[in-house]
Amino acid sequence: MTQIYTILFDLDGTIVNTAPDLMAAHNHVMKKFGHEEKKMSDIKSLAGKGAWVMMQRSFKQEIKDEKIKKAMTKEFIDFYAKNIDKNSEPLEGAIDFFEWAKNKNISMAVCTNKQENLAVDLLKKLDIYKYFDYVAGCDTFSFNKPNPRHLTNVVEIIGGNLKKTIMIGDSEVDADSAHNANLPFVLVEDGYTEKSEKEIKHDELISNFIGFEKIIEKYL
Repeated sequence: MTQIYTILFDLDGTIVNTAPDLMAAHNHVMKKFGHEEKKMSDIKSLAGKGAWVMMQRSFKQEIKDEKIKKAMTKEFIDFYAKNIDKNSEPLEGAIDFFEWAKNKNISMAVCTNKQENLAVDLLKKLDIYKYFDYVAGCDTFSFNKPNPRHLTNVVEIIGGNLKKTIMIGDSEVDADSAHNANLPFVLVEDGYTEKSEKEIKHDELISNFIGFEKIIEKYL
């Protein structure tokens, strides 16, 4: 049976609330290296562009020492990898939607700026990896979001049709990548971004995945 549509998803803040575990790793590194820890609400200004950027955004002055940068990034990745699913959970309605989409023969893939091995590990531990035809992380290709090829390459790999594809995400990085690829974009509210929903161009707006199939049916 031929697939009828392709849905691309961001990961953090879109299909999984990873904030608790990301912030735990962040604060572990901050404490170890003598910097100020952050509160959960700070995730919006910190997450979205990788481990080092997340930590660097915590500093008032950019750290120039490459050895310290590498050491902090490695510590973050090591700690996070060991605690990746402690408090992370799929968004409400996500699993029911994945089941519906699979039954409709809709292809699904993940396009995230998380490292591929971490993304795959998290999806497997949450038992939702089985729903996706492909997972592309920040290191899967030689480019990543907002470069549109992060999205278009995945569609090509899984044998999809760009004219029958939609992108779901929670930030301007996701919106820009979808726009650059000429794909419709669904914005998940209250994401890991400092921008308001009015500042992020989107075609649809959701707070979770309950009843999301009604929106997708409009595009089929």
